[in-house]
This record gives sequence, C-alpha cells and structure tokens, in this order.
Amino acid sequence: MGKKIIILGAGLAGLTSAYHLQKRKKECIVFEKEKEIGGLVRSKKILGFTFDYAGHLLHFRNKKNFIFVKSLLGDNLVKHNRNASIYIFNRFVPFPFQTNLFALPKKIKEECFIGFVRAQNNRKKLAHNFYDWIIKNLGEGIAKHFMIPYNNKFWTISPKDLTYEWAERFVILPSLKEVKKGMEKGYSRNIGYNSIFWYPKKGGISELSKALGKEVKNIFTDCEIKEIDLKNKTIKLFNGEKERFDVLLSTLPLPELSQIIVKIPPSIKFYFKKLRWNSILNINLGINRRLEIPYHWIYFPEKEFPFFRIGFFHNFSHSLVPEEKSSLYIEIAYAQFNSIDKKNIVSRAIKDLVKAEILERNDKIIIKDINDIKYGYPVYDFNYQKARERILAYLYENNIISFGRYGSWRYMSMEDVIWDGENKADLLK
Repeated sequence: MGKKIIILGAGLAGLTSAYHLQKRKKECIVFEKEKEIGGLVRSKKILGFTFDYAGHLLHFRNKKNFIFVKSLLGDNLVKHNRNASIYIFNRFVPFPFQTNLFALPKKIKEECFIGFVRAQNNRKKLAHNFYDWIIKNLGEGIAKHFMIPYNNKFWTISPKDLTYEWAERFVILPSLKEVKKGMEKGYSRNIGYNSIFWYPKKGGISELSKALGKEVKNIFTDCEIKEIDLKNKTIKLFNGEKERFDVLLSTLPLPELSQIIVKIPPSIKFYFKKLRWNSILNINLGINRRLEIPYHWIYFPEKEFPFFRIGFFHNFSHSLVPEEKSSLYIEIAYAQFNSIDKKNIVSRAIKDLVKAEILERNDKIIIKDINDIKYGYPVYDFNYQKARERILAYLYENNIISFGRYGSWRYMSMEDVIWDGENKADLLK
C-alpha cells in the first residue's frame, strides 16, 4: 500500500501537483476551504461582466509548461503582445520605463540617461540592499523617478529594507544600446519576461483552474483545516473529521501554518513571527461605455495615486464584458498590520482615475467589486531568507512539503507555480 498523500489547497499549485500525482498513479486527496476550487486563480460573473479575483496572466519561459497549459485550454488560450504603460508626469510613458526615456520631459530624460550610463561601471559591484541594487544597475535618475517610488508603494516598505535576490528575474535590465535607442521616439522594443502573455479567450483566468479540476479526482471543497498534529500525522477539519497522512503537501500561506500546527517549538515560532507580507486590495469596476485606452495595464509610481497598477479586462478579451462596455481592476498595496478604509479608498481611486484621464466625470460605474487579499506578496526583508529556510526545513522534517507561491513563500509567476506543482509531484514518485 502506498503512502497516504493529502494536499491542502485547490489553487493552481495544489491542483497541478494533484494532476501530476494522479497521472503517475499516485492516490491523493485535496482539501479546499472555499466552496469552489482555484484559489486566487478564480473569476466571477456579475451582470454580464467577468472579473478575475486578482490580475493573473500567463507568461512562459519554458516550452514544457506552455504545452501543459495548452493541453488543458486548447483554442481557448490566446497570445498577446504586451502593451503596458507608466502614468508619470501627467503623461503615459511606454513600459519598460528604462527603454522608453524619449517620452519623458527633456530634463528628466537626460537625468535618467546620464545616470544609467554612469551605473554601467557598478553593475557587477555588490549591493547592500534593493535600493542600492537599483542605483547600481539602473542609475540614480531611473531610481529616483520610477523604480524607488514604485517599489515603495508596491512593497509598502523602503527598498533600503529589502534584499534583492529576487529582482533579476523580474526587473528588466537593458543594455546601454537599448537605453540609448529608447531616447528616440519610435524605438520601443518589447523586452522583459512579460513582453508576451497568454490569457483565455473566454471565461477569465478561472478557465485554467476549471480545466485542471476536471482532470483531478478526490477534491473536497468547503473543508477548512483546523489543526495539524505532526506527532500523530493527522489533520483535523472544522467539521470535526480527522484524516491521517504520510505526506502533507501544503499550499497554505506559510504564516497560516503557525496557527494550526500543534505544539510548534518556540525556536520555530520565533521564525514564523519574522515573516512579513503586503496585502492587496483589488477593486474591479464595470463601466457603462467602451474605454478607448489601448493598454493592457498601467503602472502608477507617483504618491498622489493610491494604486500601484490598474489593468483592463476588456483588452485581455472582449468576451469578458457586455457589448460596448468596459472593465478594469485597480490594485492597492497596504502593509500587513494596517487596516484600509475600503469605502473611502474606492471613491478616491475612482476620482484619481478621472484625474489621470482614464475615466470621465460622468462615467457610470455599473459594478464595484472588492476583493481584499490578505497575502499579496512575501516581503524580502533581511529576516526573510533565514526565517523561510528554517521553517521549510522544520516542516520537511515533519513530512510536510510546503510549496506554491504562498506555501514556499516566494515571489512567483503562474508558470513558476505550475512548475513547482509538478516538481513536488516528482518528489513523491
């Protein structure tokens, strides 16, 4: 008889792992606390609009992962060339900022270019923190006007308090030649890991979760875990039922495990308390007209705007909105222990969209849908690496493999999560 494998969470990581385990003839059970599968990779339909719970797009660095997703979604997977922008200095600057300096005011453009040129001699030098890394790699001008204010807003703490080991996978570091060409209007090379993205033609991002769910057996929804007993290798549900396990694959946010594992040693509790994160308030709006804005998403680095990014669902797929209507999402980051005034922040965000000429004053907002996401992104402060390593090692020693974006406590793309789910299934061959 094989080992009894239980998976906690039927989001993208849990479903992918279950899919590959079952394809390898390994039995497993999946418990999901919500009434439907998908985690944050879910969509909702309201009055003819389809909204995702959060901005989720598919980017592929690895052909194998693309083939896997394509096998699930077939013709419902559509390729897009990114059209993104930064709203700054009362204008839209094409993204990436660092290769489109032509769109900036002349003085700012020159400051950014000179700073980048000077930084070329510092790229291989050791940085002390993320702030230092930005300046060494992109120069003081780009740092001052875009990278530092944007990352202050996104992470909710100063880049001086962040490490930078995660940055090279996600921050675009162009060559001097590319930046120089970007000083001239007309040159706008689409570079970076997200220069191409894929998204379902119909149904929203939940189509991926649904397709995976159809291939996975033994998924139990509305089953929240109350307790994990490591000594007896059991989990206890809120309905009182208990299940024994040999191996527990957990996709739960790492801090949540500290609340449900019985008798955690004080030395490990110490590290759990060191974990930090930001939270994201996601506001979906349905608009009673077609917005003539070409972008897929727009970044907002300036302090006067509460949001760090907005995106346009109708530019991902026209099927997500009724005819001649539009929809967008607004992302606002806030620190983990801070509260946010949801009612007033929504009103302010709408006013600021008018200020940025995204909306007009007389636009009718048909739908306001708010999703408060407690765990947005793990914060890479100077306690992060040691705390994460000690916690994951402790869990592994006790037959818990914690994985996925929140389980492994990493900044991950959807592709990274899919890859991680398959890798964890491979561990249990």
